[in-house]
Amino acid sequence: MKVFQIGAAGGVGRRLTQFLTAREDAVTGMHRAPAQGETVREGGGLAVIGDLIGDSVDELAQKMRGHDAVVFSAGAHGTGKDKTTLIDGKGLQKAAEAAALAGVPRFVLVSVFPDALRGGEAGDGFEHYIKVKKTAEVYLTRTELDWLIVRPGTLLDTPGTDRVTAGPAVEYGDVHRDDVAAFIDAALHEPRLNRVIVELTSGDTPIAEAVARLTAA
Repeated sequence: MKVFQIGAAGGVGRRLTQFLTAREDAVTGMHRAPAQGETVREGGGLAVIGDLIGDSVDELAQKMRGHDAVVFSAGAHGTGKDKTTLIDGKGLQKAAEAAALAGVPRFVLVSVFPDALRGGEAGDGFEHYIKVKKTAEVYLTRTELDWLIVRPGTLLDTPGTDRVTAGPAVEYGDVHRDDVAAFIDAALHEPRLNRVIVELTSGDTPIAEAVARLTAA
């Protein structure tokens, strides 16, 4: 499989590159800052500079051509409402349009749990982020792409357990970035798991079994 990653140098993206290349998939990792290219290469991916804000749909499509799937885990990461709108929102729309134009059928979006930080001190910026991600999800579900939306809980950097709770609706909780990446790796290789939204937290079910259960359902 040839996978095009947007956000490949991020916490989930760089881990996913390692999982995919370990099974000898080919990974192209798009990144904005030149220094991030080394992170992509360290995981075994081919580093390609790209910009969701500055690149046109045609330019993004040219980078994606020849791949089997796109994984979108990019984000503005608290750099302001405008950047959130342009990257997490309009950037997702451009990427989805580009995938369709390039003939890449599979599209995985790493989104956000709707319950994230509810009742806490999230602030206006985070509330804006939640709204933008929801709009991005709606947009993707209305495309003809073979989409999958993954909503992880609060992300942890501690080592993963290879066990999760996964379903169309699960109670909010934490999840290891390692396990999010491992879940996406497994899901990408199960073509029948498509056009569904999966919420994901830490749990007791082995990842391979969780993907098999979702596929059967």
